[in-house]
Amino acid sequence: MKYIVLGLGHFGRSLAIHLTESGHEVIAADKNLSIVEQNKDKITHTVCMDSTDKEAVSSLPLRESNAVIVAIGEDEGASLLTIALLKQLKVKRIIGRVVSDLQKTVLEAMNIEEYIMPEEEAAERLAMRLDNIDIVDSFKVSEKYSIIETKVPSKYIGMTLKEADLTNKYKVIVLTTVKTETATTGDGVTRVSKEASGIAKSDTILQENDILVLFGELSNIKNLIQKG
Repeated sequence: MKYIVLGLGHFGRSLAIHLTESGHEVIAADKNLSIVEQNKDKITHTVCMDSTDKEAVSSLPLRESNAVIVAIGEDEGASLLTIALLKQLKVKRIIGRVVSDLQKTVLEAMNIEEYIMPEEEAAERLAMRLDNIDIVDSFKVSEKYSIIETKVPSKYIGMTLKEADLTNKYKVIVLTTVKTETATTGDGVTRVSKEASGIAKSDTILQENDILVLFGELSNIKNLIQKG
């Protein structure tokens, strides 16, 4: 997959490197030439440019990219201008970095549904989501084990957990299932709400659009997702 990361501060740099190490093509841009030079050997492509410059941004392969991540944090104005420019250029998937409640409110008003908080862990979690579109979120418990939220694989829809037998087949534990609901407010903002169904039991039925919360080794969880 191909991703564009705009802003190579601590968060943007961490995200771009994680994605590159996962085998994706990454174009990372920053207006600071020294930062670009420092990271050129760790990221697929690095570019020195101003992300608020329409002509410069238009030169990037926006339509061929799976997502554009605006990782700018120190300059909220530049971040919002960049996102507005990407909306104007009709980028299909924009993920914004949020550093304040006000910025989050503005992004929601702009109908930006995906945004992340500026911790290095969030960069790793986002990289994992981008690496596999079926992963909704993740949390590393240790070097070996993780908790992953993922969509119910289509082959298991309608089955009970006993029938699916995921623990024996893939060596993972289903902690719970989560229901999601999407609603649009009167001002046109789309919000997604989640509600866990409690501790998973053998008779829990896996339904379409449910999210599985899994515990296990990442390799085993990815195996389940890929074969599902």
